[in-house]
Amino acid sequence: MKKLLVIGIGAGNPDYITMQAVKALNLVDVFFLMDKGQSKDKLIDLRREICERYITGHDYRFVQAHSPERERGEVDYKTSVDDLNLAKQQTFERLINEELSDGQCGGFLVWGDPALYDSTLRILQAILASGRCAFEYDVIPGITSVQALAAQHKVPLNRIGRSIEITTGRRLAAGQVSDADSLVVMLDAEDSYHQVADQETEIYWGAYLGTPDEILISGKLKDVAPEIERVRKAARVANGWIMDTYLLRKP
Repeated sequence: MKKLLVIGIGAGNPDYITMQAVKALNLVDVFFLMDKGQSKDKLIDLRREICERYITGHDYRFVQAHSPERERGEVDYKTSVDDLNLAKQQTFERLINEELSDGQCGGFLVWGDPALYDSTLRILQAILASGRCAFEYDVIPGITSVQALAAQHKVPLNRIGRSIEITTGRRLAAGQVSDADSLVVMLDAEDSYHQVADQETEIYWGAYLGTPDEILISGKLKDVAPEIERVRKAARVANGWIMDTYLLRKP
């Protein structure tokens, strides 16, 4: 039987790797790397660096494949995500069938944690349900950008007796109404914090968390929102991509 390990590798700092993840890395024979283009080579390089740092006395190899991209523009969002995951499913099936022998262990190195805004687990479950590929798999949790954000800003995610919610920039931009005292926003491509009516709201923003390119800005929205937008645009141009997360806290 083939075995797969879905390993959370944290939010960018190799030191975020847990001891459980280190043990899992040393069991993997074949690591599957999804190539998202030259601008995101740093994401591939970090995965290779983690393996070089933590794997000892164990032969392994990398198999790299092009990562399908979601269609953007004037398209239905859910349909575009379904199409993307189907394309990824076909790629994963091919890799598992062609590159992993019976009795071997394959590994997917997931940025952050596999359970939070990542499609790997859903795709593997869909592959098993299709019956076209047989394997066992385990999941190793990782430190998320949410945890890294709070740590770098030196703030707790919640206040005593208050609620916290994790959502997306898309939902915030669509006018999501939340009673949560603290709102963590991920996957925001449109500077959706501008949609928050109460400009006294505090924001703790971070990009490229845990990496040498890390940027942190905090303060009241009325004071720092223009700076975040400016810095965010410049960082995207400089790096070709951006990963950012922020915490909104009611005054």
